[in-house]
Amino acid sequence: MVKAIRVYEYGGVEVMKWEEVELGEPKSGQIRVKNKAIGVNYTDVYARKGLLESFNQPLPFTPGCEAVGVVIAVGPDVTTFKVGDMVAFAYRFQASTYAEEMVLSADRVVAVPPSIDPVVAAAAIFKGLSAQVLVRRCFKVGPGHTILFHAAAGGVGSLACQWANALGATVIGTVSTKEKAVLAKEDGCHHVIIHKEENFVDRVMEITSGKGVDGSLACLKVHGYVVAFGMASGEHEPLRFMQAAQKSIYYTAVSTYSYIAQRDKLLAASQELFSNIENGALGVRLYQTYPLSQVAQAHLDMESRKSTGSIVLVPDA
Repeated sequence: MVKAIRVYEYGGVEVMKWEEVELGEPKSGQIRVKNKAIGVNYTDVYARKGLLESFNQPLPFTPGCEAVGVVIAVGPDVTTFKVGDMVAFAYRFQASTYAEEMVLSADRVVAVPPSIDPVVAAAAIFKGLSAQVLVRRCFKVGPGHTILFHAAAGGVGSLACQWANALGATVIGTVSTKEKAVLAKEDGCHHVIIHKEENFVDRVMEITSGKGVDGSLACLKVHGYVVAFGMASGEHEPLRFMQAAQKSIYYTAVSTYSYIAQRDKLLAASQELFSNIENGALGVRLYQTYPLSQVAQAHLDMESRKSTGSIVLVPDA
């Protein structure tokens, strides 16, 4: 038996229960991992509330979509990993990572370089893969681009803004407080807009001398790109044809998993992420670690927008 968080009904943080569960041995193509650190994402909040619509997990379930741990057993036919390897795992929506141990498909796991601490890797793997998709895949950011990134001080925003800066783009970030503005500036934003104090559309047009940017519909340039991801502020408003046609814009709604569904794409993206962490191009901002049994507080921090950077759960000693 191992300890895990279980959800028997959708709702507030009180529905997450800390209890013992049975975990089978790995079968063909699987590995068993003892978790060292577990990342917390807003999609975990959606799952707990039952807001993932057709992707809701059947009740009861264990939340969580990213973790880092040590391989403690391998199933038949597994040749890519051995007992003792440090590995990271990230999956779309919910994959039961809020647990002391997991049984995983080996082809969805990547090796963590020895130079990267497990807590750092857990803080970065899903958010970092999302950032890689945003700035390297669905829109290739580079010199000459000016991008606007909302929630620039969040877990994904922190990494994406650093990455875009390193790629040579001019980065404008929006945040909600002065404290977060300082962090966004440290994370590579050339200009930071506190959206509660300024009209970000007017400010962006001022910064760009009226040209607009790649990345936000209201202040988009002609032939600009809007890349929509996440729903922390709720469902995105539907885009009308005439809105898009007015400036002949490009619009995409991003699911990270669709870009890393094939193992070769997962390996390439994770290797690029870890390489940028190792060489210092990306710094992983860690907001707080909590014992796994205290996940309720982690969710409260995230929902209140109190957190800046990543929240990580550590299995109880």
